[in-house]
Amino acid sequence: MRIIRNAEEGRRTILARRPLELDELPMDIRETTFRTFGQELPPEEVVRRVIRDVREDGDNAVRYYNLKFDNARTEALRVTPEEVRAAYDAVDPEVVEALRFAAGRIRQYHELQLRGSFFDFSQNGLGQLTRPLQRVGIYVPGTKAPLPSTVLMCAIPARVAGVDEVYLTSPVLPDGSVPPVKLVAADIAGVDAVFKAGGAQGIAAFAYGTETIPRVDKVCGPGGLFVAIAKRLVFGDVGVDSIYGPTETVIIADESADPELVAADLLAQAEHDPLASPILLTPSHWLAEQVARHVERQLATMERAKIARQALENRGGCILVNDIDHAIELANEYAPEHLCLLVEEPMAYASKVRNAGGLFLGEGSPEAIGDYTAGPSHTMPTGGSARWSSPLSVNDFLKTIAVVNLPSEATEELARAAAIIARAEGLTGHARAVERRLEGR
Repeated sequence: MRIIRNAEEGRRTILARRPLELDELPMDIRETTFRTFGQELPPEEVVRRVIRDVREDGDNAVRYYNLKFDNARTEALRVTPEEVRAAYDAVDPEVVEALRFAAGRIRQYHELQLRGSFFDFSQNGLGQLTRPLQRVGIYVPGTKAPLPSTVLMCAIPARVAGVDEVYLTSPVLPDGSVPPVKLVAADIAGVDAVFKAGGAQGIAAFAYGTETIPRVDKVCGPGGLFVAIAKRLVFGDVGVDSIYGPTETVIIADESADPELVAADLLAQAEHDPLASPILLTPSHWLAEQVARHVERQLATMERAKIARQALENRGGCILVNDIDHAIELANEYAPEHLCLLVEEPMAYASKVRNAGGLFLGEGSPEAIGDYTAGPSHTMPTGGSARWSSPLSVNDFLKTIAVVNLPSEATEELARAAAIIARAEGLTGHARAVERRLEGR
């Protein structure tokens, strides 16, 4: 693990936000793109073609791209009840129980976020109606790593919000099936139906509808580069929660931290993706050196060591800082998806954190638990978007309707001021509409 001994150099390297370049795409994806389209296309052009084809040819286009991109034949795009029942037989009962436990924690947390309608007609003549969305589509990536936790983290907040119809789409295995553990998680979360459509074709199907896959009001959930581009391109025709990129974790640690645990937490995030950003900020030279040693030792026994090492080399590492306040300053600039404070008295620093998707305080609250059973959704803002956005929550599945029901005694005062402003804007029709209410008073 590289150690950078100067904060300015850290800003220019590890903490610099860099767009994903074409040559960073895995070779197998580039080769698949070439075989599908007969040329090497930029990712955005690939996604534009997929969206166009799904809009024009519906189910057939989804099947075509499932075959081309995932090498999967999917005649029936909707998962059957029999497939769901069979999934329970295929999944270890201990895993099923763990998913149910996690679902309970996630549901309990998100019930605390519920907000209702209110009316203040007697005083101000104002109110608010809160309504859940009618139909939502959840996209959950992964086949080799099927991510049942993400199913729970996205679908349960929608259910708690009261969404009428919650659907899920997923990439499929070569035999045309969805990983059983993902189906079990969808059933536990209360998903109404699961569809077999990966990547950009899954997003396009939810955005525009096909013969089998319903059009939704909003698409939510994480995904790779093509999913992120697809969500950006369909936004406006359908709502989207956010544009998610590779995972990011910044750990701020002092000499009180256990270097073995710091290394484990960095590697837990590094194993997600070669483009993940596992970053350590510390004022301790001793801790930095010790963590680097433990990283190497732990990599030797990791199943996903190759991926983790690539992440550390590409976008990860350690930056030495002046003190913890300096580390928090850098973290606020970077606005990470996850920010972990492994310091003495972490609550003393929590109030100084302005920008982070999730804040994890102390060694007893590792981000890895947050990924599964803590309660808040692990679908969090990436790419610096924590400067203005929040983790997926009940609020993503609710909308509000402003209500105006003015008491008669308030109309005159409000109308006179409104007419003055309307005339200042040159909108005399507006002014006359309210002035007529004053006639005869």
